[in-house]
Amino acid sequence: MKDIKSFIAKHVVDLPRSGIREFFAVAANMQDAISLGIGEPDFVTPWHIREAAIFALEKGRTCYTDNLGLRRLRNEIAKYVGKNYGIEYDPSCEILVGVGVSEVLDCALRAIINPGDKIMYHEPCFVSYSPSIKLCHGIPVPVKTRPEDGFSFNMDEVRKSWEPGCKAIVINFPTNPTGGVAEISQLRELAEFVVEKDMLVISDEIYSELRYEGGHVSIASLPGMKDRCIFMHGFSKAFAMTGFRIGYACAPKALIEGMMKTHQYAIMCAPIVSQEAAIEALLRGGPSMEKMREQYMRRRDFIVRRFNEMGLDCHLPKGTFYAFPCVKRYGMSSMDFAKTLLEKAKVAVVPGSAFGPSGDGYVRASFSTSYENLMEAADRMESVLKNL
Repeated sequence: MKDIKSFIAKHVVDLPRSGIREFFAVAANMQDAISLGIGEPDFVTPWHIREAAIFALEKGRTCYTDNLGLRRLRNEIAKYVGKNYGIEYDPSCEILVGVGVSEVLDCALRAIINPGDKIMYHEPCFVSYSPSIKLCHGIPVPVKTRPEDGFSFNMDEVRKSWEPGCKAIVINFPTNPTGGVAEISQLRELAEFVVEKDMLVISDEIYSELRYEGGHVSIASLPGMKDRCIFMHGFSKAFAMTGFRIGYACAPKALIEGMMKTHQYAIMCAPIVSQEAAIEALLRGGPSMEKMREQYMRRRDFIVRRFNEMGLDCHLPKGTFYAFPCVKRYGMSSMDFAKTLLEKAKVAVVPGSAFGPSGDGYVRASFSTSYENLMEAADRMESVLKNL
């Protein structure tokens, strides 16, 4: 038999492994290491949400659901999105519940991409965007963001990066890994450009509740944009429900129908127990979410101040729970810097290159860990950096 590796599709062989998970795995096996790598709340899912999941099991709620998701959950999603984002969706046909935003994004891309279609996205960005586009036989078209713009998108860069054949643009504000946000004036400019080029927008708004200055605005809420937007959101970050794996998409009926087909044949439906927990989160999760947000803001202010004091230039992220300090002054790649920090300080951060080539020279440090861990990590880092 020929080499077993030769059976693997070339477009899969060529995909890199997630840089986030690589460092998380190393740190998890290193005694006394402090991980600032994984993008997961350190808070336990609020008790009343866990109780809803337990009660669902006790009631024997262990069956399949509609492919689109529980109707009760879709009703609550419609209310939540209408109240908080000002966008009205029909829960009967314009909302799809999936296994996290990652699966919902995959459904969206597979539903719209023909081989060779080009999809724009801003970079540095979440690690899955470019690979997900390639897995659908699309062509990724990155748009560079810059620290002087707070890592928000710059329309000059968007126009410069656009190519004939671009079908959609993926945006994520607030942004993982930089904490960048988009102001309404920028979203209006982007909306005009998207209409001019007749493109779709796939808007990943998973961190929208974790904005610290100013209010969050969804591009789908702007006049005329709902009909060309796929609004994506979920429960992992703001509600500390990462392991429940529930995300959702809101979009025009025709797009949801296409996404539902890919979801139907790959997944069938999201777990019913997780959907029951998500209903509880939307109904009564607001106070717990706000308390967690206040703690993230306190941690953000601390770690960004410490980074700048130790010589790591770091902008103040306006959203998410990530800081993105610059490490270029040390004359090494972000990968080498992260390895050095892990070996000498036993602190794990993610090299910025994991988020695309424009992320090199930076590292992502998650402040979704305890304040005490952040203080210890900062002290360890400072002692090592003094000798580099």
